[in-house]
Amino acid sequence: MGHVLAPGVTAPDFTLHVTPDQTLSLGDLRGRPAVLAFYPADWSPVCGDQMAVYNQVLPIFRRHDAEVVGISVDSAWCHQAFAETRHLHFPLLADFEPKGAVARQYGAYRDADGFCERALFVVDREGLIFWSYRSPIAVNPGADGILDALDRLETQEKSDGRTQSAGVRG
Repeated sequence: MGHVLAPGVTAPDFTLHVTPDQTLSLGDLRGRPAVLAFYPADWSPVCGDQMAVYNQVLPIFRRHDAEVVGISVDSAWCHQAFAETRHLHFPLLADFEPKGAVARQYGAYRDADGFCERALFVVDREGLIFWSYRSPIAVNPGADGILDALDRLETQEKSDGRTQSAGVRG
């Protein structure tokens, strides 16, 4: 197993499919904190529980002005069915072709298994990784680490004099 990208590193930009005919880029989220949740597979029990937790915590993520996206090597059609069944209200991105290319950039791809690590990243408004964590594959990491990172990011932004809406020094 490799290491996921560490805090302080510029988050690699990407463009991935949200639906078969729509894409989302990390650059589209610039100006707001972004939570990137890499996970192994849509229909695994742990992944389903993990994404359900993020769906429940979504209002708290949004209070931090943060956007959350899930990323796995499943196809956009698979994500669409999974999101509809689980009533998820945040985008699931398909790192499908070339398989795991974005996960590899973040050090979050399991070559031996052919799927993503269970890895979390909080990216600040300017595109730097503020926090990262790799969970054991069979463990739902929950949202506590993410919320702690968002709290610390908000505190840091306030002490640096940055505004929340523009992400620039005020």
